[in-house]
Amino acid sequence: MPPKRKTLVVEVLDSLRAQITSGQYKPGDRLPSEARLTEEYGVSRTVVREAVAALRADGLVDPQRGAGVFVIEPAPAAVAPFSDVDTDRLSSMIELLELRAAIEVEAAALAAQRRSPAQEEKIIGALRAVNDGAEDSGINHEADFNLHMAIAEATNNPRFVEVLRMLGAQMIPRHGLTSNGGAVSADYLALLKQEHERIVNAVLDGDETAARAAMRQHLKGSQTRYRRLLRG
Repeated sequence: MPPKRKTLVVEVLDSLRAQITSGQYKPGDRLPSEARLTEEYGVSRTVVREAVAALRADGLVDPQRGAGVFVIEPAPAAVAPFSDVDTDRLSSMIELLELRAAIEVEAAALAAQRRSPAQEEKIIGALRAVNDGAEDSGINHEADFNLHMAIAEATNNPRFVEVLRMLGAQMIPRHGLTSNGGAVSADYLALLKQEHERIVNAVLDGDETAARAAMRQHLKGSQTRYRRLLRG
């Protein structure tokens, strides 16, 4: 497209788009005819056609043969993955735990096969941070997330990391087994520590079967605890 014509197309396109988005032309309205638009903007029919084609690509108009070009209702904006997760809803957390089981069980097995010494060191450091945080103030959700991320990184398959990063720290359950004071119970913290250590030891030992089983037990156990909470 020659530079001058490209500029004219953009000018017509921007003008029509502004009129549509401002409500001057509403869904169901027909745009002026091609001849009318060429006269209004002082451009060729080719320029008008290209501008209309761009509006169609944007999902703003629907050209109908023999009838004209009609403004249509814009499609709803795409919802970002996992942006509608409500961590205060037990059912939402069960959904996340089921998804995590499908991903992280295999990630633990792959990490046991493929980890490097540097990745082992990172996993050990992440486990220590989880345990230290539990001793200081109960569950440290960020440290817990970092441990699972370190295991995912040790798969040396970046897709596992990408999925967990999309989920973010919200994937770590925030409802625990609580004591009368409302704090996370010591028994619950001890159980989480045991489960995490079992996963890490299996990965570091290179035992993919044990790593898979330990991660499955950890995530299935969390599902079971949440289902009990859901039932009251």
